[in-house]
Amino acid sequence: MTDVVFPTVDGIRWSALVQDADTGEVLLSEQPDLVLSTASIGKLFLLHRLLVDVDEGLRSLDEVVTRRPDEMVGASGLWKLMQAESLSVYDLGLLVGAVSDNAATNTLCRVVGIERVREHSRALGYEHTALNDKVRWPIPPGYPERLSQGNATELVRFVRELADGVGLSSESRDVFLRWLGTGSDTSMVAQPFNFDPPDHFFFDRGAWLWNKTGTLLSVRSDVGMYMSPERRIAYAVTAQWNRGADPRDEVLAAMADIGTLIKQSL
Repeated sequence: MTDVVFPTVDGIRWSALVQDADTGEVLLSEQPDLVLSTASIGKLFLLHRLLVDVDEGLRSLDEVVTRRPDEMVGASGLWKLMQAESLSVYDLGLLVGAVSDNAATNTLCRVVGIERVREHSRALGYEHTALNDKVRWPIPPGYPERLSQGNATELVRFVRELADGVGLSSESRDVFLRWLGTGSDTSMVAQPFNFDPPDHFFFDRGAWLWNKTGTLLSVRSDVGMYMSPERRIAYAVTAQWNRGADPRDEVLAAMADIGTLIKQSL
């Protein structure tokens, strides 16, 4: 089994947990209760609240929404490059799952309500893990400095409960997993799986992945589930380091080692 070494250069802090989703066996743990910035990971709670609204009949995935100019921000996303000004709520969720689309995130934050998303994560019992705000850049004074934060313990719990459909209808759970199954970022824990980044929502070499990643200049975060027909492994790995430093090579190498450990565990 691969030995994982967690580098600490440039102030790297880790919160990591790898757990068998069915037995609860812990395969790897490194400060799992440490709360760190998680970049875009908190968007999971936006998608979850949206689908609860769908289940409650408050919203339809077929509803068409038009973006507003102030919702267009840079960094991750495809909608900013697209001609279409209006998309269905389903497609907005897909863009968030596939490429962590910031414009789609902001439009959904308006549609769903960011305060409702915050309340939702608290109501689900997550004390330290949340989406704090829509995506703003630059961040004006008086607004949350972190888009989201969390720890590995709570994020693995979220992954396990999502996989089991806790709090969602079976239809909404399937939609959520389909969105995450289109995730195109396999640069972190998923590196050693060697999947086709935009097309891995099926068994390939006997394994299946769905995940969500988050990236900032000082953060890398990856949460998800890697599974075979016999075993499901939930994971959450976040690294945060000092601003102005750039130990991403060391961080990504350690994340790849975690991915190798997960792969070997199947």
